[in-house]
Amino acid sequence: MDNGNQAAPDWGRHMPGELLDRWPRDESGALEAPVYLCHCRGLDMDDAVLVGRMESYGIPCLRQYPNDGEFGRLILGVSGTGVDIFVPACLWADACELLKEPEEEMEEEQ
Repeated sequence: MDNGNQAAPDWGRHMPGELLDRWPRDESGALEAPVYLCHCRGLDMDDAVLVGRMESYGIPCLRQYPNDGEFGRLILGVSGTGVDIFVPACLWADACELLKEPEEEMEEEQ
């Protein structure tokens, strides 16, 4: 990560330790690239439910708060700009399938 005295951009440096440990690696041992999955409003805990669902299926999720959302989350406890959810590129297709399931279940109930 250190190129002489210059800092090199590395998206993984902002990941909490446990998430970093669970994030898959490619053949060379580098962290798998994160891929955008969806945006959640974050007001009604929809992000927590989605991340919990993904994690229960073994798909680690990275949350990023756009604009100044991280500041709002720190001060108010909720981000006014919502939450962007990212998953490893190798698990993106599985995560997309998990996003579809609740809609299908709701149609069956009606």
